[in-house]
Amino acid sequence: MMTWRNIWIVFAREIRDQLRDRRTIFMVAVLPVLLYPLLGMIFFQLAQVMGEKPSRILVIGAREPLEPPLFDETGFVSSVFVSPQDAVLLKVEFLSDEVLKARAGSASEDPGRALAEEALRTEHYDAVLYFPPGFAAQLADFREGIRQQIAAGLSSEANSEAKPGSEKSPEEAGEDASQKQQPTPRTVVVSRSAIPSPRVYYSTANDRSQTAYRRLVELLDRWTDQVMVANLAAARLPPDAARPFVFETADVAVQSGFRGAAVWAKILPILLVMWALTGAFYPAVDLCAGEKERGTLETLLSSPARRSEIVLGKLGAITVFSMVTAVLNLISMGLTGWLAFGHLPDFAAPPLFAIFWLAVALLPVSLVFSCLALGIAAFARSTKEGQYYLLPLLFCTLPLVGVPMARGSELDLGTALVPITGLVLLLKTMIEGQMTEALRFVFPVGLVTLGGCYFALRWAVYQFNSETVLFRESERFHLVAWLRHIFRQRAVPSGAAALTCGLAILLMRFLLTNILTRIGVSWNLVQQALISQVVVILLPVVVLAALLTREIRATFLLRLPSWRAVIGAVLLAVMLHPAFFTWQQVIVRLYPLDPVLKESLKQLTGQALDLRQLLLVMALLPAICEELAFRGFILTGFRSSLRPTHALIFAALFFALGHTILQQSMVAFAAGLILGVIAIQTGSLLPCVIYHAIHNGLLILQGSLGQSRWVSDPWIKAMMTWTDEGPTYHLSVVVFGILAAGLIFAWMISRPEVLRSYLAEEETGSH
Repeated sequence: MMTWRNIWIVFAREIRDQLRDRRTIFMVAVLPVLLYPLLGMIFFQLAQVMGEKPSRILVIGAREPLEPPLFDETGFVSSVFVSPQDAVLLKVEFLSDEVLKARAGSASEDPGRALAEEALRTEHYDAVLYFPPGFAAQLADFREGIRQQIAAGLSSEANSEAKPGSEKSPEEAGEDASQKQQPTPRTVVVSRSAIPSPRVYYSTANDRSQTAYRRLVELLDRWTDQVMVANLAAARLPPDAARPFVFETADVAVQSGFRGAAVWAKILPILLVMWALTGAFYPAVDLCAGEKERGTLETLLSSPARRSEIVLGKLGAITVFSMVTAVLNLISMGLTGWLAFGHLPDFAAPPLFAIFWLAVALLPVSLVFSCLALGIAAFARSTKEGQYYLLPLLFCTLPLVGVPMARGSELDLGTALVPITGLVLLLKTMIEGQMTEALRFVFPVGLVTLGGCYFALRWAVYQFNSETVLFRESERFHLVAWLRHIFRQRAVPSGAAALTCGLAILLMRFLLTNILTRIGVSWNLVQQALISQVVVILLPVVVLAALLTREIRATFLLRLPSWRAVIGAVLLAVMLHPAFFTWQQVIVRLYPLDPVLKESLKQLTGQALDLRQLLLVMALLPAICEELAFRGFILTGFRSSLRPTHALIFAALFFALGHTILQQSMVAFAAGLILGVIAIQTGSLLPCVIYHAIHNGLLILQGSLGQSRWVSDPWIKAMMTWTDEGPTYHLSVVVFGILAAGLIFAWMISRPEVLRSYLAEEETGSH
């Protein structure tokens, strides 16, 4: 039974050891207090030196007066700038029409473009503004045309009223009088094709050129508004006719106390996760790998405390340092940001609710990363090796934190079930003050977070219970010896060979898919299936099996199964089909397919293929190739080095990653677990191939049936209903299929003599 006194003793011991370390005190307490104020000072000093540089603009043409004016003697007129300081950021040089004609010559169809490209290529200018010859005169003619058409319309109306004719009755005269009181709509047709458009030349390969383009376009937009006002004046219309009203805005966050929360909602959750990870990692490395180097780990393990008690004591100490590091960094950065940017109108101190919810989330976040850091540190041979593992852990964590923030993802049930991502989005929603929306997803986020803590803790305990992990000796890397070790033929592949095979399949799929897409090769469904299965999956397996193994039958489980295994595989595929089909629909609802991807898949699957060809290409071929790879070579290799459960999970994970679409990967992971259990329990690959082929075939047959068949067949109607999203199994059918599958599986393995012979043969082959 677990003794809390032993846990407390280990916890107090680790806290004292860490507090005696000056490096730990500096990293946890001193560095956060000094880091952000120092960064703030450096930022302001650099900002004074690295201010905005003026953009150099070359203006070609348009030296004749424009109305309204755009240029003066020195550059742009002051009326087109928002503030006088903006005029300093645009340095203008002019090139007249005469120089344009002299330099470009008559051979060039577009002399302005030729000069602009030359000016940008030599990097003397950041952008070029080109006005075609005669632009000012044509703009004036356009405005005069507007005035003349308005005048002509008024004159024709006056003449029609004064035209003599028959006298009108009093009733008609009254109607005319009422019509005169209402404005008569008139259509003024003025062709704008007569005015050649000015052009702005810039280069997207140069950051300075893009900045100049942005400044120049904003300036020209304001001048275009002035041109519009001048055109209205020519038509004798007030300037307010173009904009009869303006929108008024009001920020309700000022009264609600959440002003500036949007900024803090993007920053604080990310900082909490990153500093909780960093604050947990270095103490964990010192408490595990450091103790290996100091030789004190053996003394601790020989104490009366159990391994789980030692793990919990160390975990408590690591969690404390993780929480302290995160809190001090958040406080220091919050104060620095408030003092440095508090004067900005859209910036304010973090709301009190933000501080409260950060404090609530601090413990689970620190606990998750403390468990992960403890397991990694226990695996490391030395402190130096343990520090190398921080970068991969950061690389795995950053996408879960940064991608949802960068893409503007919202909190829903799908994102709430993603580890770390759901917690970050929940904190963001709470800091923004959307409490009603956030409370709906507190339970799933908390469940996923606590589940992550539990499995990470179990992994850390497993590391401490494994003597081969705790007392691994440091090894020097020798390339020739490493290659000899990898390519030494064994009876069955090793765990390293299985890992190499899985990574080779993923690399082949990534390279081949992107290369074919880049060169624009278009394949039909049959060609894509052949390349994906034979070249991407089967080829690496065949090559590695020929190089690294001697026993092909043992590697690929090429044994005749019992009749129960074959019949059971068929029945399992049929009974579990409703559950997998429903699971796929749930995943698509949680994580909808991208519309472009959905359309491309629809076009691909909609190709005219015979049903037998479709079953051969999409059901039988993947069943053979993927089972040889994932339940044959990879699962056998992992089983030679890991526990069966861990080997099963790793093989299913590679099977899931082999599917390029995320939604397919989630379904494939569950299917990979079931296929792995069948392979282990039956000792043969043939039941896995049968199950896989029937599983894919049922999905294909189900997709080939039309809606009329679903609503007319009585057997199908008894099991499924047709909705707007397609066919859906009844819940009773799904539950019955799962229960029946459990009974079928128990019947399959009720006679384990085949399994015992398989295990004995495998044990003999491994020796």
